[in-house]
Amino acid sequence: MMKKLLLLAGLAIGYVLGARAGRERYDQIMNLVNRIKDDPRVQQKAHQAMDVAKEQAPVVADKVTHAASAAASKVSGDGRHEAHHMAGPQGDLP
Repeated sequence: MMKKLLLLAGLAIGYVLGARAGRERYDQIMNLVNRIKDDPRVQQKAHQAMDVAKEQAPVVADKVTHAASAAASKVSGDGRHEAHHMAGPQGDLP
């Protein structure tokens, strides 16, 4: 549902920005956008989406933290070994 709303909003914004039909058409579009935005059903869905996002934020943050820790461990463990082999020639410079 959220993806559809974002897609429709993106299309509407793109059309408004790209339309060359003049001020009258722009006003028609903006009136439609405002009616949609102020529709109680849209407001309800927006609030539901915000509630879901707030509920899922700690879960997502935890997953990101674990993924970042795993990546950091892998880089610090394997990265030093790789960096040593990629260091280039050793010795004194002329």
